Amino acid sequence: MKRLVKSHQQHFLKYTGLIAELIGHSTIRPRDTVVDIGAGSGAITAVLARRVHQVIAYENEPAAAKKLRNNMRQFKNVEVIEEDFLKSSLPTVPYKVFANIPFSQSSAIVRRLTEAQVAPRAIYLIVQKQFARKLLVESDYFHGALGISIAPWWQARIRRPLRRTDFTPPPAVDTVLLELKPREPALLPLEQRADFMKFIEQCYADPRYYQKIGAPKDKKPSRVNARQWVNLFQKAM
Repeated sequence: MKRLVKSHQQHFLKYTGLIAELIGHSTIRPRDTVVDIGAGSGAITAVLARRVHQVIAYENEPAAAKKLRNNMRQFKNVEVIEEDFLKSSLPTVPYKVFANIPFSQSSAIVRRLTEAQVAPRAIYLIVQKQFARKLLVESDYFHGALGISIAPWWQARIRRPLRRTDFTPPPAVDTVLLELKPREPALLPLEQRADFMKFIEQCYADPRYYQKIGAPKDKKPSRVNARQWVNLFQKAM
């Protein structure tokens, strides 16, 4: 995952103390293996390394990866993977995720993690507030197709807002620490995930199909909650 490229909208946290505070808002514990995505020079990686059993840091930009390795030499529990996270293999052992990701890749990264064969036990991502709110499918805020498509298996929550001055360079948008945790129990069997996602995609793309399945006439797709979508899917199958 390339860094320091404007198209990826990368903004870096300024303060080690803030990173530690944010990790404190997570379920990350000393015995955990934690993935850091787009680790850059390793600001988050280093804080994690002092707190957990192992850190797996992905960084695709060669200069940044070289600097990351140099900065992490003191830590024996850090593995640096110089590959594009979206194309790389994920851990096969239980793991969690804590990362400050490029905003432009938020959707792709969430899909990659939530659809992984070995899914994380918890996901913590620093993202745009507007993106995070679209994943909160039980809130009054309108949600997107991505939020609904993962909702039977994942619960989203905003753990903490951030200030624009917490970053360098400061972003032009509001940001938050987003939490995604497996839903227990799941609303649908995992074997139905592909069919459910296709169903949601079709409903959002085709208003006539959305009405045909018996959706509430007074609600747009972005206003129907997760359990209502599951009921509509089960009736349509």
